[in-house]
Amino acid sequence: MSLFDKVSEDIKAAMLAKDKIRLQALRGVKKEFLEAKTAKGGDGELNDEAAVKIIQKMVKQRKESAEIYTTQGRPELAEAELAEVEALEVYLPKQLTPEELETELKTILAEVGAEGPRDMGKVMGAANKALAGKAEGRMISEIVRKLLNPLNGRAGSN
Repeated sequence: MSLFDKVSEDIKAAMLAKDKIRLQALRGVKKEFLEAKTAKGGDGELNDEAAVKIIQKMVKQRKESAEIYTTQGRPELAEAELAEVEALEVYLPKQLTPEELETELKTILAEVGAEGPRDMGKVMGAANKALAGKAEGRMISEIVRKLLNPLNGRAGSN
């Protein structure tokens, strides 16, 4: 069953369960899926890889909104956004823990031959490709930066 079909089925289940938050989140996903399917230049199909990218984008948007609501003293709105995040994350591949991510990134650093912070772009390109869907870009970037800085200190460059 494709992700599109799974979301459609889960919308029905959420309606029957009267789960308003999940229903709202899934309807938003389906809307984005339909827009992607009918987008200009598209072939009318939506593969699971593209669907996962759409859901990742929606999760990221909701997390950012929740952060903003929290800083503005609106915890009830932040909670609603985070509840939608939980409903959407079910459809994403299992996320790597920070420890697992660091191990993967060390392998990528060795593969691309990174020597310091100036290689950040090269590493990020390889890391984003290899870890697509398994970790957030922000987390990847933070760990890559942390791993590259000690390399810079040991090499004595700069």
